[in-house]
Amino acid sequence: MVLSLVAVVLALTAGGLVVASVVVASHRARVAADLGALAGAAAMQDGVSAGQACSVAHQVVRANGAATQSCSSTGGDLELRVEVRAALWPEPATARSRAGPER
Repeated sequence: MVLSLVAVVLALTAGGLVVASVVVASHRARVAADLGALAGAAAMQDGVSAGQACSVAHQVVRANGAATQSCSSTGGDLELRVEVRAALWPEPATARSRAGPER
């Protein structure tokens, strides 16, 4: 009975660690996407080209521990998609963010 209880506690602990890993990766992806999109949109407001704005966004995303999947610019808006690898899960967490002037 004690061994069964220990096994259940260990299984719940391992499951909790996996879920925590995925949640942390998801939050990191969302933060990196938001900050990157804001940095890129601010660069576009300063008059740089869309390609340079995506480069600025990519640098911010990388500084936050994420990888850029895609970056596109439509008008004054910059849309960014990023991914972060979760430590204990095989699939990366992804996030998408858009920033630009008020509509």
